[in-house]
Amino acid sequence: MTVKLKKLVLTGAAGHLGSYLREPLSKMCETLVSSDLAEDIGGLYPGEIYIKADLGDLGAIEALSKDADMIIHFGAIGDEAAFDAILHSNIIGAYNIWEAAHRNGVRRIVYASSIHAVGMYPKTQFIGTDVPHRPDTYYGLSKCFAEDLARMVWEKRGIEAVCLRIYSCAKVGNTRSVGSWLSYDDLIQLVQRSVDTPVTGFTICYGVSRNDRAPVDNAAASFLGFRPKDNAEQFAHLMFAKDGLLDPHEPAHMCHGGPFASVPLGDSGQAALNIEDDSKKS
Repeated sequence: MTVKLKKLVLTGAAGHLGSYLREPLSKMCETLVSSDLAEDIGGLYPGEIYIKADLGDLGAIEALSKDADMIIHFGAIGDEAAFDAILHSNIIGAYNIWEAAHRNGVRRIVYASSIHAVGMYPKTQFIGTDVPHRPDTYYGLSKCFAEDLARMVWEKRGIEAVCLRIYSCAKVGNTRSVGSWLSYDDLIQLVQRSVDTPVTGFTICYGVSRNDRAPVDNAAASFLGFRPKDNAEQFAHLMFAKDGLLDPHEPAHMCHGGPFASVPLGDSGQAALNIEDDSKKS
């Protein structure tokens, strides 16, 4: 039987993905500290407490993570935005997470990185976890910063990090998601394995389900034991018929980053995806 950790911290707990992680994470520890900018997150699970905190406030993050075994960092802006906004939440926020972890002796950070750190690679190129960064937006650039920060802090200070390059964790709604889908069950499994694997060092792993058309390779992260079960191929016929023929010269169709690869810097990439808000209610 897996021994429960004493304390886990989840940032971004009020967000879409955070809503699916709160309950399973609460079962992996004695105390789950969930955090976000919202005033509250509804009903709490057994062992869960909620603390409102700004990622840009180092003092608040240091207090939040005191005595924590691990931080599951899913907070920050989840879309392309003006650079100043990205700087505060995603870049300074990431620095504060790793600095607070160092000050408090936190063992590991599980970080919600993104495919947008490598979003400008063509989708016809099957990429592994070792390809050089190739961001598609300021948002993607912030993920590159945090991944490099995580590697540096592991090598200089010994804090483990698992960086999850999440692809498309939402209902399948377009041709791109037939290859890029990460189901909520597979998301939960990925985070659980990132927490309960005994040793991780610095690791990058793509957050994608067992799709027949997945254009990324997780072989180098196989030791995590992440074995996705869901496959978006069941939606392929419907999505292909809905979207019709796509322009092969349009970056939104040709690049891993989808519409993030074609929007002007600072403009929303999520707006073009029409993602349904099906956040889990506690």
